[in-house]
Amino acid sequence: MTTDTGYQIPTLGRLARRTLATAVGALENRAELFTVEFEEENDRLLKLVIFAMSALFLTMMGLLLVTGTIIFLVAEPYRVYVAIGFAVLYLGGAVAAIVTIKNLLKRAPFGESLNQIKKDAELLSAFK
Repeated sequence: MTTDTGYQIPTLGRLARRTLATAVGALENRAELFTVEFEEENDRLLKLVIFAMSALFLTMMGLLLVTGTIIFLVAEPYRVYVAIGFAVLYLGGAVAAIVTIKNLLKRAPFGESLNQIKKDAELLSAFK
């Protein structure tokens, strides 16, 4: 059934199809967002591991050489105290690194997907 302007009066079947198409479109958008965020999280974790391992290796090599050189340059009776000083310094650095890693891991993965799901749930609860 049409009017003289070409507008079709919506029937129950057309409304159901539009509603279903809208729901499928929304689910498709959420799935695409989830996929993109999953790939971003995967890249971020891979970079985090690679840079952490590189930093650990290079730092250990540098510290080993510097520490050995300094300990051997100090007079023999004081070498033990210098070694203890370096041990305290390195333990402090390890604590700082652990705190930094914990801060990096605090960010919730898939944050935007979770926000969109919450918005969808609020919208659906408004129809009840």
